[in-house]
Amino acid sequence: MKPVISTIKDIYPSSQAEAQKQRYKNAVTAFAEHFGSIGEHRFFSAPGRTEICGNHTDHNHGKVFAASVNLDVIAVVEPTEDNKIVIKSEGFPEDSVDLSQLAVVPEEKNTSASLIRGVAAGFEKEGMKIGGFRAYTTSDVMKGSGLSSSAAFEVLVGTILSHLYNGGQVSAVKIAQISQFAENVYFGKPSGLMDQMASSVGGFIAIDFKDTSSPIIESVPADFEKFGHALCIVDAKGDHADLTDEYAAIPQEMKAVAGYFTCDTLRQLSKDDIMLNIRVLREQFGDRAVLRSIHFFDENERVDKLVHALKAGNFDDFLSSVKESGDSSYKYLQNIYAASDVKHQCLSIALNVAEYSLHRKGACRVHGGGFAGTIQAFVPLEMLQQFKMNIERTFGAGSCHVLSVRPIGGTEVSIEE
Repeated sequence: MKPVISTIKDIYPSSQAEAQKQRYKNAVTAFAEHFGSIGEHRFFSAPGRTEICGNHTDHNHGKVFAASVNLDVIAVVEPTEDNKIVIKSEGFPEDSVDLSQLAVVPEEKNTSASLIRGVAAGFEKEGMKIGGFRAYTTSDVMKGSGLSSSAAFEVLVGTILSHLYNGGQVSAVKIAQISQFAENVYFGKPSGLMDQMASSVGGFIAIDFKDTSSPIIESVPADFEKFGHALCIVDAKGDHADLTDEYAAIPQEMKAVAGYFTCDTLRQLSKDDIMLNIRVLREQFGDRAVLRSIHFFDENERVDKLVHALKAGNFDDFLSSVKESGDSSYKYLQNIYAASDVKHQCLSIALNVAEYSLHRKGACRVHGGGFAGTIQAFVPLEMLQQFKMNIERTFGAGSCHVLSVRPIGGTEVSIEE
C-alpha cells in the first residue's frame, strides 16, 4: 500500500496555504543553519488537539469526543545512517538519542529526549523498524495550552519513523498507542490515550476506550461555523509547575474506587455500583474520589448525547452537553483549581469572564487536564469580537485563540502543488 502524503491544501485552510508553505521553507533554512548543511529531506506535521467532551475519562477506559486543530508541530527531516535521532526544536536545546540505548533513563524524565527515546523503544517493542534521522521542528501548539503539545510531538516522531523506516504503514492508532507508552513510561506522566489518538487520527472523532488495545473510533463530521459559532481556546496564563500530583490524583482516586470492586478501572462498573455503596466508599476513599467517579459515568453518557446531537444537527443540545460537562468538571471532577493553592484560580476567572461575555448563549468549559492552562468556549459569531476583547482585557493580548478543526492527523507533507 502506498503511504499517504498530504499537501498543504489538505491540512490547512486555503487562506493560510501560502503562509504555511513559507513556514516550511523557513524551517529548511533553519535546519541548514543549525546542522551546517541539508541534503535530501522530507516534511512532516502533527496537530494539536481539543477535547470537546470526556474530561478525564480516557485513563479509566471511558469515552471522549475530540478533534485535531489547525495548530501543529512541523518537522524538516533528513534520514541518517548513524543510528541516532537528533532533533532541534525551535527555541529549545538540541536532543540526541542513541537508538542502541533504549532503556528508560531516569534523568530524562519530563524532557523531550525521553519522548523520543520512548517512541523509538515502542516501535522496537512492537517489532517495527527504527533508524536515525536529523530534524528541525517548529510548533505553534502553545505549551500548557491544553492543546497537547507533547502528544503532537510524540505523534510527529512516530509518524516520521513510520514513513522513513516502515513504508508509512504503521496505523494512526498504533502510533497513538506507542506515543502514550512513551509519555507514561519514559516521560513519567500518567496520561490516558485521548491526546495522542486525536492528534494521530485527525478530524472530529468519538473514541470509546473500553478496549484500549483496539479502541472504537467514529468520525463525526461537523462544522461549527455552519451553526454560527466559533471555537475559542482561552489561555488563562496559569502556571503548570508542580501540578503533576494534582493531575495524577484523578486517575489514582478513580482506580482506587474501582479497586474496591476488584476492578482495574471504573469502566468495568456502573454508576449504580457507586450509588449503592456510596457510604462505605466515602468512608474508605473520601468524598472527592467518590465525586470524581460519579463524574466519570455521567461524562460517558454526555459523550453519547453530544455525538447524537451533532449527527442530528441539533446544536442547542450539543451546547447543553458541553455546559453540563463543564459544570460536572467544576463540581465533581474538581479540576478547575488546585486544592493546595486556592489563591490562584485563573480558570475560575476565565470561566466567569466567558459566561459574562456570552450572556447565556454559547457554552464554555474547562479544557484539557485542568487546574491551570485553558478553557474552551463556543461563541456565537456575532459575539466573537466582544468576547475576544473581554478575554484579552483580562488575560492579555493573544490569550483568546480562534481555532478551526483539521481533517488530517499526523502525516508526511508535500509542499509542492
